[in-house]
Amino acid sequence: MTSPSLRQLRTFLEAVQSGSISAAARTLNITQPAASQQIKALERLLGGRLIERAGGRVIATAAGAAVIGPARRAVEAAEEAEAAARAHKSGGAGRVRLGTGATACIHFLPPVLAALRQRLPGIEVVVETGNTPEMLARVAEGALDAALVTLSGPVPRTLTARRLFTDPLLGLVPAGSVEDEALMPATLAGLPLILYERGGTTQEIVDGWFRRAGVAPRAAMELGSVEAIKVLVGGGFGASVLPGLALGQAVAGTEVLPLRPPLSRPIGLAMRREKVMERGLKLLIEELERAGRARNQAGKADSASRT
Repeated sequence: MTSPSLRQLRTFLEAVQSGSISAAARTLNITQPAASQQIKALERLLGGRLIERAGGRVIATAAGAAVIGPARRAVEAAEEAEAAARAHKSGGAGRVRLGTGATACIHFLPPVLAALRQRLPGIEVVVETGNTPEMLARVAEGALDAALVTLSGPVPRTLTARRLFTDPLLGLVPAGSVEDEALMPATLAGLPLILYERGGTTQEIVDGWFRRAGVAPRAAMELGSVEAIKVLVGGGFGASVLPGLALGQAVAGTEVLPLRPPLSRPIGLAMRREKVMERGLKLLIEELERAGRARNQAGKADSASRT
């Protein structure tokens, strides 16, 4: 069965409300014959008379009275859908689903999200955290709009990826435990190590650094939280290699030392190739790129100060 059109339902409702097909036509900016045709077509579709005349006015029949409620809800739902689409188009509202790691969520995203909310107060940002492979899979299946992750390996062919900044990996040791100005793999391997749990992309990069030096370190602890590792290093329980992103502020009882040879991880944004770029997502990308450029510039200045 063919469903009634919104035009037919609006014309019927307006005629009953105003008591006149001519008045309904004027309100809807159509001709009186066109309004009559819309109502007749609706009656044929539904199989019965919906309006009749009484005292010079148009009123609803019993069948018409039963149709008024559903017709009004259908028209209101359509108007809500139109308003929601307009709000998204104008930037008055919107939702972005972003995946990332816990470190970036804590130490990189807050000012980015604050800047985005300033530009787009109605935006809703849903942040999901996890390891890079998991986040990339979530983007590929459409559960996330984008992922801010470590780009150390290939991404699924259905995704595109752009690098935003380079995050140096640094040694974190208990204060006074090492005399060297930089940490070599053999030096670190001789200390009790508190490393990030296996399966994380960052830890794979660190493992490769040890492996290239022919060193096989043994971890005293493996934890899933960078913040917990920082506390334990500060307590003198061991040393670690952590993202520079997590070491922007001093950690009590520790020293931060560069690695030799240097080590870093590329941080980038991954999205589906066919992703529709709504305004909220576009502005989020702009703010991520701005923050990424700032980190790259700060990293260059820091490197220059060490040489």
